[in-house]
Amino acid sequence: MKSREDKSKAELIMPTRKWHEKLNFLNVLLIIFLFLTLISVKKIIKGNRPADVMSGLNYFLKKFFPPDFSEFTIILNSLAETFQIAIVSTFFAIILSLFISLAAARNISPGWLVQGTRMLLNLTRTLPSLIWAFIFVIFFGPTPIAGVFALTFYSLGYLGKFFSESFESMDIKVALGLKLIGASRFKAFVYGLWPNVKAQVWSQSLWMLEYNIRSASIVGLVGAGGIGMELNKAMEMASGFQKVSAILICILCIVISLDLLGQAIRKWITDKISPKSISD
Repeated sequence: MKSREDKSKAELIMPTRKWHEKLNFLNVLLIIFLFLTLISVKKIIKGNRPADVMSGLNYFLKKFFPPDFSEFTIILNSLAETFQIAIVSTFFAIILSLFISLAAARNISPGWLVQGTRMLLNLTRTLPSLIWAFIFVIFFGPTPIAGVFALTFYSLGYLGKFFSESFESMDIKVALGLKLIGASRFKAFVYGLWPNVKAQVWSQSLWMLEYNIRSASIVGLVGAGGIGMELNKAMEMASGFQKVSAILICILCIVISLDLLGQAIRKWITDKISPKSISD
């Protein structure tokens, strides 16, 4: 008897719904996603037996280990070139994005300019960095310059979007007030916009730099400089698997170190130069 009373009280507090009432838009999307996942997994593993997978793994371990660090100096020089490509391309992308993002911010620029600029940013984001690298290798040949141009264009699409959203999320009354009393556009930006948005800009720029260091390792596969070119050479050699393993280990160590360093710097940015800390 008591259990029935408890059940009725629970139904009053949390009324039960029929199954079709629970099918809201998000639940339908989840069901479709799970259905497509099952179909995709079935297609991918079709014809691949577990024994074949284990055989491939065994082949990998035999060919790739132990790593060959006999050309460690060359690997370090290529990693240094990868850093240089990432740093230079990120720098140019930041400078260009600061101007373009102002044109893409709805609360700053007219509608026609916003739409045109956003279409341009969407275009640069549509092509992967590897495709940009392939395009610029055709123009400049297999040199680091191709990597710099490729990552600059690719980063421009992301940073322009991020920066414009940061500008849109802030109040521009201070900047407008400065313009009304005779300040130039540059001074209105420096004193009215930048103090409130610089923490976000620095954090987003740091994320882009981390991403570009990873991407600079990949674009070299098509000849755009960096460690990717050494990786491509090793992959083309019949006995280069152990060198590939050494290069991949170096890239992995660099990526893990960058993630840890990036987290620490972003925390410092949030704590030290956020608008809240400035106002305090």
